[in-house]
Amino acid sequence: MSYSISLNVKARVFANRDMANSEKSLWEDVLLDAQKVIELNPSSHIGYRLKHTALHGAQRYNEAIEAFKVMLAKLDNAHDMQIRKLREQYASPSEADDVIQKVINVQLDTAPLRLFDTTTGLLCDRETQISAFKTTTKYKQLLLSIMKHADLPREIITDVVAKYFGCVMLSHRWEGKEPLLRDIKDKAVFQLEATGGLRKLQLFCKKAHQAGFHWAWVDSCCIDQNNNYYHAALTIVYLSDVPPSSKSGALTRSAWNTRGWTVPEFLAPKVILFYQQDWTLYLDNDSHNHKESVEIMHELEGATGVDARALVAFQQGMRDAREKLKWASTRVTSVAEDIAYSLFGIFGIQLPILYGENKENALGRLLQEIVARSGDITALDWVGQPSTFNSCLPADISSYAAPPCALPLLSEDQIQTAVSSLQHTVAVELASSFYDRLDNCIVSQKSDGGRI
Repeated sequence: MSYSISLNVKARVFANRDMANSEKSLWEDVLLDAQKVIELNPSSHIGYRLKHTALHGAQRYNEAIEAFKVMLAKLDNAHDMQIRKLREQYASPSEADDVIQKVINVQLDTAPLRLFDTTTGLLCDRETQISAFKTTTKYKQLLLSIMKHADLPREIITDVVAKYFGCVMLSHRWEGKEPLLRDIKDKAVFQLEATGGLRKLQLFCKKAHQAGFHWAWVDSCCIDQNNNYYHAALTIVYLSDVPPSSKSGALTRSAWNTRGWTVPEFLAPKVILFYQQDWTLYLDNDSHNHKESVEIMHELEGATGVDARALVAFQQGMRDAREKLKWASTRVTSVAEDIAYSLFGIFGIQLPILYGENKENALGRLLQEIVARSGDITALDWVGQPSTFNSCLPADISSYAAPPCALPLLSEDQIQTAVSSLQHTVAVELASSFYDRLDNCIVSQKSDGGRI
């Protein structure tokens, strides 16, 4: 049986190889024909169009682009107006590149400024990321497609660009010495000694690469104030305190659930994967997205207090402000101000990040913005110490841990009865007498030169 299978596999390998060789031979024949056409009529565009087709089919993209450029030049210089008119349906390499560049700019507008190349382990700025893309086969194929079809649908271009520039973000707890920008700048992380935080960084980049992504982001090395978790193609959560082969419930007990910054990191992404201490998938769930796992989302709901529906389909903004503040009420951050800064994205708020201000000011600025922009005063429903920023606001996020105040629900008849009972509580004569006495008191103070 195994011998028969082995023969079948070998037969397929040789068949594929023969097919590839046959196709290669075919394009070589077309290329020879193209050269003959060019020799017969060097001023014609037809030979170069045929040459371009042969080179494209043979996947010799750089040569195909050069052949296409010559074809365009022949069209531009043609004496026949009908032939010159053909030029309008094509785009030059520079025109095609401009179209692609505009799509890239839109894609990167919401992306971090620095990302790890998951192949080399080098930290790359935006210019380096774009340069790397333009060396790929995908870019050259896209360029050639636009050159041949100047009206290529933008959706096709966007899809290619988005797939290449999509990045993976790491959500984790800082433990011990985490690698900072100065530690890895101009160094390939895969070549550094795999200790502590560096080992975590290396394994994360490898997981991102295995998932098919070119770029990866880690807060300790890539941080900037414009990071947006909503645009990550994938978020990997590393649970360093969850042992291998853990059973359901281990996620709930992880210290990852106590940190402030992890709130936007699990809410914002549409695709998320949880990894255990040894970088194996939590609960051996090998689906492409753990937000689609009922079991994991149910466990995360119990651990965070966030409704499972919000976990799966969270929408940033001011809606349900009091509830969102409650989600963060039991969280802690290493830097006191970060508890407020970590919530800016959840509410869709852009405020200056001012490290050095105290936590009351940071939280006060956030709450003030929520109330001012949304008109939602539920943020004023809290229990605890008042803030020095504004006494109407709490000094600490923990003030939102208590359930919101629930007013008693009264029927219309009950409300009318309560109002009626107040109408004759004080006799009119008594109220009038009190008013006269108060008025006489004010007049007396004025005549004595006193201040009112």
